Amino acid sequence: MNTVRTTDEESTGTPKVAVVTGAGSGIGRAVAVELLTAGWSVALAGRRPEPLEQTAAAAPAGGGTALTVRADVSRPEEVAALFGAVRDRFGRLDLLFNNAGTFGPGGVPVEELPYEAWRHVVDTNLNGAFLCAQAAYRQMKEQDPRGGRIINNGSISAHTPRPHSVAYTATKHALTGLTKSLSLDGRPYGIAVGQIDIGNAATEMTAGMQTGALQANGETAPEPVMDVADVARTVRHMAELPLEANVQFATVLATAMPYVGRG
Repeated sequence: MNTVRTTDEESTGTPKVAVVTGAGSGIGRAVAVELLTAGWSVALAGRRPEPLEQTAAAAPAGGGTALTVRADVSRPEEVAALFGAVRDRFGRLDLLFNNAGTFGPGGVPVEELPYEAWRHVVDTNLNGAFLCAQAAYRQMKEQDPRGGRIINNGSISAHTPRPHSVAYTATKHALTGLTKSLSLDGRPYGIAVGQIDIGNAATEMTAGMQTGALQANGETAPEPVMDVADVARTVRHMAELPLEANVQFATVLATAMPYVGRG
């Protein structure tokens, strides 16, 4: 039987264990560094090893332990290997931050979107999130003490789309259904599932928004962004709640972005 941690782990000194997908850049990197700084043991997952190593190096000395695992979340065998590596190294899993995702080709009208591009977005954003949640669910259900937390990275687009974003928006709406279903099914096993919907965090993906983003009325206008560290702190707050409490949905956005009233 593994030596494991309970909800009052702060008093025992045993680190909590997290998996962060898409940890090589952007929101995934910021969340991984935040958790490592707080003393969590974190498995950093992504398709490219070098950015994962850079994320591990960005955490301050004296924090938690980082494990880098190359994994494409759209491939079931690589997801299985990822969670097997976490189990072998750390013995349990307390948190999955389901973050890996792609916007796909930007600004492509629906009638021109190649099927291959649609399929890539669905495989990464939805199928990948399901595969990782399923693997985490299985481990959390069987470990002792049982339970854990899954936080899915939704988006403002889980509520309201941008122009020419059919694949991304469809997957993010679907992710909300995944979150609700997992949350319900996890109750008997102490598995809490929530979702963070993020708007205009300053990352490489949103770099162009400050110079101009297409609006629903057809105009292009600059949009404000927020510090990605504010997202990371929100995820950490959600992650460190006792399993008896859950943030089901959190929306974190640049205060003045055109979301409320979009369209």
